[in-house]
Amino acid sequence: MENLHFILQSSVAISVLYVWVFRYHNVLKEFEQFGLGDTTRNFVGAAKISLATLLLVGIWYPSFIFIPSILMGLFMLSAQYFHFKVKNPFIQKLPSLVLLIFCLALVYFSCPS
Repeated sequence: MENLHFILQSSVAISVLYVWVFRYHNVLKEFEQFGLGDTTRNFVGAAKISLATLLLVGIWYPSFIFIPSILMGLFMLSAQYFHFKVKNPFIQKLPSLVLLIFCLALVYFSCPS
C-alpha cells in the first residue's frame, strides 16, 4: 500500500510540476481557450505548484497528503469542466481525468480515521 501511495503522490506532483514549469506554453493556450484571465491563471499555477510540493513532502510526512489531494482533485475537476465547456476531444481531457482519479484514490487512502 505504501508503494501505491508513493506512486500516486509522485505521479500527481511530478505531472503538475512538469506542465506548469516546462509546458507553460500549453497552459497559456488552454487558459486563453477557456476564456480565463492572467490573474486566474497565475493563482491556479501558484496553488497547483504549492499543492504538488506538499504532496511530495507527504512522502515523508503523511499528514500532508489529505488536504492537498482534495484541493488538487478540485482543480482537476475544474479542468474537466472547462475541457467539456469548450468541447475539447477526449484525448485532451484524459490527463486531468487520470490525475483526478489519482487524487480521489489518495483522498480515500489517506482519509483520517
